[in-house]
Amino acid sequence: MSETQEFRVERDSLGEMRIPAGAYWGVNTARALENFSISRRQISVYPDFIVAYAQVKQAAARANLEIGVLDQERSWLIDRACQDIIDGKLHEEFVVGVIQGGAGTSTNMNVNEVIANRALELAGREFGDYEFLSPNDHVNRSQSTNDTYPSAVKVALVHATERLIDEFTLLQNSFRVKGSEFKHILKIGRTQLQDAVPMTLGQEFSGFSTTIGEDIQRLRDVLPLLLELNLGATAIGTGITAEASYASAVMRQLRKITGYNDLQTAHDLIEATSDTGVFMSLSSVIKRTAMKLSKICNDLRLLSSGPQAGLGEINLPARQAGSSIMPGKVNPVIPEAVNQVAFVIAGADVTVAMASEAGQLQLNAFEPVMLHTLMQNSAWLRRAARTLRVNCIDGITANEELLASRVSSSVGVVTALTPYIGYSEASKLAKEALTTKATIADLVVERGLLSREEVTSILSPERLSGIQAVTSAIPIITQAQAMALEDSLDRADLRDFS
Repeated sequence: MSETQEFRVERDSLGEMRIPAGAYWGVNTARALENFSISRRQISVYPDFIVAYAQVKQAAARANLEIGVLDQERSWLIDRACQDIIDGKLHEEFVVGVIQGGAGTSTNMNVNEVIANRALELAGREFGDYEFLSPNDHVNRSQSTNDTYPSAVKVALVHATERLIDEFTLLQNSFRVKGSEFKHILKIGRTQLQDAVPMTLGQEFSGFSTTIGEDIQRLRDVLPLLLELNLGATAIGTGITAEASYASAVMRQLRKITGYNDLQTAHDLIEATSDTGVFMSLSSVIKRTAMKLSKICNDLRLLSSGPQAGLGEINLPARQAGSSIMPGKVNPVIPEAVNQVAFVIAGADVTVAMASEAGQLQLNAFEPVMLHTLMQNSAWLRRAARTLRVNCIDGITANEELLASRVSSSVGVVTALTPYIGYSEASKLAKEALTTKATIADLVVERGLLSREEVTSILSPERLSGIQAVTSAIPIITQAQAMALEDSLDRADLRDFS
């Protein structure tokens, strides 16, 4: 193959560059590849973002046709090229690094060039024939990086957050099912790692389910903030180069394309173009969710510690050999992995906060690192929740005999007797029980403080744990709904490389 067949020449304001003949990207992308070989992670690792950007460009092409600034042929070609990308094609052509200077301009031009050259291909023309259909004059008509990039980021984050919510709904359901399975098993609760009062293992796992449910709601609360876009603002919010009717037209088209009917144009486009507060809000919620899930994992590791010298109350599924030197050792590797994801997310939240604070005047140049951080955090947390559910929670069993023996010999049950014998007397009995190894029930009866029947009633499992007040153990979702969610998440994960 000759040199002219292997490469094509493209030009920009800085000069000429040779581009691989078959590449859908062009000169702007080529310069970004030279400048930002830093992370070695291409933007294609976030397919939600690539799809969202194509949706924004498709909406722009349709709006430009509607308001009469783009002819029907070019609009259709751009529209068709965008649809190919939305359908999952050409994602390997989005090659610029996730970390880049320029507030996302390299990404915007990578998108513009891929769309332009795919449109040229559809028209039967050569790659690089920008006189006919230009990345800037046609694909980017009425737009700027400064309004399309953050708009695509927000739409992508809505996609990602919805899937995170779906995965956490499945996790919440698994904890609820375990809560029902363990609802009859009494155990000793602990505060500050010291024995406290009785509860059921079911209450403990139902509490985990409730915690997950609260975090799902916090994630839902931030979604409306992501649906306010500065699309139509162009460079700084004044809408320069765009017709007055463009902003409403492009938003109307984007609603149809994405199915997000609550998308809206920010009322102050100047402010919306420079403000990145929503990214801090989402990052904070993801961090909160990760920290609370990590705390649950800490509890699981403690409750399963042993098997002989630890708490040993529950058994986590054995997933792999735990030691290269100690035969038979099995470690809580799944909760440990989730812990580590939470540590990464905590640090990444600081990155988002610093990037947001570092914005200057009418634009924040650091949205690329915010995109990278938030998309990675969402994907990692989603997958961490999945491995916790599938490889750990669903297979947990309880050591019922051990738990029963601990409750029967627990000094903590004396708390239930304080309304009848007084705090001072109860304290004396607790101290004596610890010294003599006698049970609280026997000591109360021996002292003549209460009858055996009274003690038995007061120390019944129902009264000790408040078990009659346990929330209904009905699953959060039906089995059919869970299977549908899993199928949807599996299909999305096939194209998600983050």
